[in-house]
Amino acid sequence: MNTQTKITPSVSSASNAEERVTALDWEQIAQDLDAQGSALLERLISPDECRTLAELYSQDELFRSHIVMGRHGFGRGEYKYFRYPLPDLIAGLRTALYARLAPIANHWNAAMSIDVRYPETHADFITRCHEAGQLRPTPLLLQYGAGDYNCLHQDLYGEHVFPIQVAILLSEPARDFTGGEFVLTEQRPRMQSRPEVVPLRQGNAVAFAVHHRPVQGTRGSICDTGSAVSAPGTAIRSGSFSTTRCKEDAMSMNLFASATGVCARCLSDQSL
Repeated sequence: MNTQTKITPSVSSASNAEERVTALDWEQIAQDLDAQGSALLERLISPDECRTLAELYSQDELFRSHIVMGRHGFGRGEYKYFRYPLPDLIAGLRTALYARLAPIANHWNAAMSIDVRYPETHADFITRCHEAGQLRPTPLLLQYGAGDYNCLHQDLYGEHVFPIQVAILLSEPARDFTGGEFVLTEQRPRMQSRPEVVPLRQGNAVAFAVHHRPVQGTRGSICDTGSAVSAPGTAIRSGSFSTTRCKEDAMSMNLFASATGVCARCLSDQSL
């Protein structure tokens, strides 16, 4: 049985992913990303899909690498990088999400006078990454238990990095786990850093700035801010959860879950 048949038929088609992504309020999402550097995408994944993705963690043949976070100073917990071919649901969502996020990313770069522009399709972006030697898939599944946490960090791998990532919570807070809030921190020019706790529920996603985004300055000029993410940013107090994340060749998407959840991020590949 190959990777493509691991996901239930109801979530296996790319067209299904395209339909659910298209149904989101992208005008509001773009406004939220511009205003605060993050945006909530509600009910992107069903509870059954969350459980199905979380259950993949035990299938070692689906993954290319296993990382124990404490060994590298990343926090506490562990994660596994998917190998190609990716599960259809993850592959379909990252393709559909990229098409909607690329115009926002290009707008940001233009506002910050950054010359890089992102192609319209995810396939073209992956080709760009592969031509630069970024060949390995970065979607990953993370697993956390009581007392585990993820340190504040930025995911910047390789020459080509997409400036927006997506994380999806696959477990239900309070029912499956307590603690483990998704924390974003933004460094603002000549100001104190601004933290944000994103109120995710099972199946919800958050799109957020990976590194820099444009912000209107006090004198009307455009400046950029740096951001960092920690998920979970606070320690898990009870229960456990796993997450998948895939950075693809140049863009990232995350799926999060706890207790029986999963976090996946997938929009770019890397050369590491």
